[in-house]
Amino acid sequence: MTTLEKIDAYFEKESLFREGINHIRSIVQETELQEDWKWNIPCYTVQGRNVIGIARFKNHFGLWFFQGVFLKDSKKVLRNAQDGKTKAMRSLHYESIEAIDSSILKAYILEAIQNAKDGKEVRPDRSKKEVVIPAELESAFAKAENLKIAFQALTPGKQREYTEHIGGAKQEATRLRRLEKCTPMILEGVGLNDKYKNC
Repeated sequence: MTTLEKIDAYFEKESLFREGINHIRSIVQETELQEDWKWNIPCYTVQGRNVIGIARFKNHFGLWFFQGVFLKDSKKVLRNAQDGKTKAMRSLHYESIEAIDSSILKAYILEAIQNAKDGKEVRPDRSKKEVVIPAELESAFAKAENLKIAFQALTPGKQREYTEHIGGAKQEATRLRRLEKCTPMILEGVGLNDKYKNC
C-alpha cells in the first residue's frame, strides 16, 4: 500500500468522526503543507519539518501542532496533553464538525507553518540524563574491547537508546537476545532507531 493509499484509507474508514477529520483535511489542503504518513496517522510537513497531525479518537477528533507552544493562541483553544511534561506539542479537540471554526483553524495552521519556516523548535534536553550501562553490556565490553570503543564513539542519545533497550527487559534471556541483535549495529556506529528518523 502506498503512502497516499494509507492516508486515503484512514480518512475513508467509517467512524463517528469521519466527516470531521475530512473537513480538517480539506482546510489543510488549502495550504502549502505536504501530506505524509507517520506513526500510523496523516502528518503534514513544510520544508521537511513536522507541522501538524490529524487523528480521530474514541470520544473526539482533531489535530495537534508539533511545535504548538509557539502559537499565540489568541482564542485560548489549544490544549497541552500533559501539563508539566509536554513542552512543545499542543492540540485542538473537537466532538462534532459543527464545533470547527474554519477561519480560526486555518489561521492557526498558517501561523504554525510560518513558525516551522522560521525554525522555531523546542528540543528535548537529554544532556543531564545519565547513561546506565546494564550488566550484560558491561560483560560484553570486557570480552570485546572493540565493542566498548564503538559504543563510546556513539552520541549520548544513541548510547541511551541501546542501554535502555537492552536493560529494559525483565528477563536476563531477553536482555541477552537484545544484546546479540544490537552488537552488530553498535559496531557499525548506527543508532538503534536510526532507520525510523528519516521516515
